[in-house]
Amino acid sequence: MMHRYSKAFTLIEVLISVSILSIIMVFLYRSYASFNISNELMKVEQDNTQKVQKIKKIVYLDFLLAMHKSINIVNREPNEDFIFLQSSSSTHKRYNPYIVYKVKEEKLYRLESLQPMNSYDLPVDAEYDVDYLGEVRNFRVYKESNTDDESYLIDLDFKEMEDLLLKVKVLNEY
Repeated sequence: MMHRYSKAFTLIEVLISVSILSIIMVFLYRSYASFNISNELMKVEQDNTQKVQKIKKIVYLDFLLAMHKSINIVNREPNEDFIFLQSSSSTHKRYNPYIVYKVKEEKLYRLESLQPMNSYDLPVDAEYDVDYLGEVRNFRVYKESNTDDESYLIDLDFKEMEDLLLKVKVLNEY
């Protein structure tokens, strides 16, 4: 009696292999979906970090390169200062622009102009560029009073970003 061996798969073997393959595909899909979610969260975090670094650079350079004795701090509210200064730092390609940091409705703005601005209510005919820096809970600038040099402590408490605390010594002496 001779046995004949079939070279094909049985129906049970095919069903088992399809079941195993489908289980593997479900796990691969879940891993891929988790990877995409992780990438999106990482992109949001990276964008926030880049925005904070840009704001830090702008504020730091404005104060670092401020003209000697040009910084005027006006305290408007317990958690809000209004800053006037002239700096050799410019984000809009101006020569020694006048810069104002102003909080309005909990939003911090940086205004840059070639004309001096020295009041909270800006003149209608003033020409300036406005940069929105973000929503803040607190914006305070403190001048260090017990030294001969001009040093400032800048406290920015953002609502949705990392807070900034900068200590800046003004470089320009003339």
